[in-house]
Amino acid sequence: MSEASTAPPKIEIHGVTKVYADGRVQALAGVDLTIDAGEFVAITGPSGCGKSTLLGLLAALDTPTAGVIRVGSYTLDRLRDANRFRRQEVGLVFQFHNLLPRLSALHNVEIAMLGSTRPHAARTEFALGLLDEVGLGHLTDRRPPQLSGGERQRVAVARALANEPSVIFADEPTGSLDSHSTDVVLRLFQRLRTDHGVTIVMVTHDEAVAAIADRTVHMLDGRIAPEGAPA
Repeated sequence: MSEASTAPPKIEIHGVTKVYADGRVQALAGVDLTIDAGEFVAITGPSGCGKSTLLGLLAALDTPTAGVIRVGSYTLDRLRDANRFRRQEVGLVFQFHNLLPRLSALHNVEIAMLGSTRPHAARTEFALGLLDEVGLGHLTDRRPPQLSGGERQRVAVARALANEPSVIFADEPTGSLDSHSTDVVLRLFQRLRTDHGVTIVMVTHDEAVAAIADRTVHMLDGRIAPEGAPA
């Protein structure tokens, strides 16, 4: 048995449910899922199937109604400090980049390190290195309105890496991009996983985008669909 196969999972989800509207809406209905460290997993399914809800729970942006979620050494259903968890473990990438339009690309990445122990000069140097890594080292002074959609999303990826996360959660990261920018961002995700060993969990409605991942998990009606079931 290989060393990789005996390593503990990076993410474990057991019996997770999420109910809204005083019990009238069940977004998740007993989800079980295990993701290994360094794995790139795509979660797909029709609108309203619960995939974005699940990602929000994994990032501690919301809490489950029932069930157990573990990410690394954190048990999220018993989490006391969600901000600390996200600072130490998580990078977030959204469909719409959520950059601050009045700040340069460099400052948008730097701002993610506020509160860290890095001195200001070290934060700047690290942010410059991240922007160079995502292919934007020549555009560090540009503000988001001066960048293309694909460039803005690459700034968002650099920002997600600013706290050196062990896992990236991406919610429809290519949903607003053209085909060329989609390809650039997906190749960037692959490279980050290979070069940094980052675990990536990506929600997407696009089966072609999901195909880039190591494994695709299909959701339907708040549950994980059995393997081989229609998507």
